[in-house]
Amino acid sequence: MSHLLIYMPALNEAKTIYNVLSSIPKEFFGFDKISLLVVDDGSSDHTEREAMRANATVLSHKHNKGVGSAFVTAVDYALKTKADILVSIDADGQFDVNQIAEMIAPINESKADFCIGNRFLDRRPENMPLIKYWGNKQVNKLVGFISEEKIQDASCGFRAYSREALMNLNLHGSFTYTHEVILDLLNKGYSVSQVPVNVTYFEDRESRVASNLISYAVKTSKISLKCLRDYKPFYFFGIVALGFFLVSFFLGAFVAAHWIFTESITPYKSFGIISLILFLVSILFLVLALLADMLGRIRHNQEKILALIKGQTYEKD
Repeated sequence: MSHLLIYMPALNEAKTIYNVLSSIPKEFFGFDKISLLVVDDGSSDHTEREAMRANATVLSHKHNKGVGSAFVTAVDYALKTKADILVSIDADGQFDVNQIAEMIAPINESKADFCIGNRFLDRRPENMPLIKYWGNKQVNKLVGFISEEKIQDASCGFRAYSREALMNLNLHGSFTYTHEVILDLLNKGYSVSQVPVNVTYFEDRESRVASNLISYAVKTSKISLKCLRDYKPFYFFGIVALGFFLVSFFLGAFVAAHWIFTESITPYKSFGIISLILFLVSILFLVLALLADMLGRIRHNQEKILALIKGQTYEKD
């Protein structure tokens, strides 16, 4: 029996969640079982009641933990209930639930291990603030640079994941998960399909994640840089080492040139000392890069072991 699990994170979505859940098609090609899951992330309204009224399973957090934690809860539930594909979609009605079939098709056809929606196929979506559109583009570039894959919409919450992808997924951030998931799965060799999706932005709607764009940019950049540190440690620390070395080299070259022409390093003696210190710092970062690369290999092996343990724990009948 093939099992499709459709999941929604929810924070105070009582006004919309029943209608969104009720509008989801009752049948999908290739699936015998369709389940609905809502992770109520500390709502203070009647979100839980409305979701249950739409025949969804509700898992509630006692307080708001963030969409990253909500996603981890959903992944754990998907593995426990032996779902073959997990779809995540927002509870506010921004996305078209009829496109779920398009989202799961590449996985069903073994063309991809996970799919992410692309809201930016040819233009900026109507009513999406220009600064938010620009910010998304910058995040796409950063995630694409780290993953070495052209990512068109790294922040879209409309996605689908195969069971194998979920089994090998390891997340550490609670604020958001969208970028970390892409980096983690691509780093492990899983393939992605980017599916064009329709989105509606409501003028009076405030984003639960990106309501403060500066804070959002800082937090997502931290997550992405941590991923770069973890997945490409030699590159990450090597760049820092190279930066210190170049500054050291140019300062040292300047002092050396002054000595050649004047036979004295006065008044640039301090420059020579700084150059030597920076050179030693660059050596320390190079050593750190080598150690981090070694630890990265150990981490990679540990994640393989963890995936095997998950496979035994959540083994399908």
